[in-house]
Amino acid sequence: MATLHLTVGLPCSGKTTLARQLEQRYSALRLTPDEWHTRLYGQDLDDENRDKRHDFVESMLWEVAARVLVLGVDVILDFGCWVRSQRDDMRLRASQLGADFRIHFLDASEEVLFTRLADRNAQLPQGIVYIPANKLKEWTTIFEPLFPEELGYSYVYPQR
Repeated sequence: MATLHLTVGLPCSGKTTLARQLEQRYSALRLTPDEWHTRLYGQDLDDENRDKRHDFVESMLWEVAARVLVLGVDVILDFGCWVRSQRDDMRLRASQLGADFRIHFLDASEEVLFTRLADRNAQLPQGIVYIPANKLKEWTTIFEPLFPEELGYSYVYPQR
């Protein structure tokens, strides 16, 4: 039975790095929206249409993920899923396809996030979105850490 692996955490928590490791470990398909988004639309964080574009990219990647799961291959969705409702939705979708579900939660302190953000923005490798520090600060107020009932199907990677 295939497994949907969901990386959960804020930008710079290490999601994509872990997703690449999981991709190798499970011989899985890794789908990282930022890589697709930047190739299609470039660095458009300040564009008023960005959220619509990003939602479109994620919906297309989900269609690919669903087909691959049905074919019996593990999928790593590097989506972030900052709020519980998104994680619950992905768990339900996996269940409807007959797939197992695992959350890989990267728990990094704000200090770690902002240090990594500065390094990331200075290098800005291909496929990586430039994020201003004030935007990351805003996103830290939106993020919902895992709820106790989510821990039963989760791996937590504390980072200091």
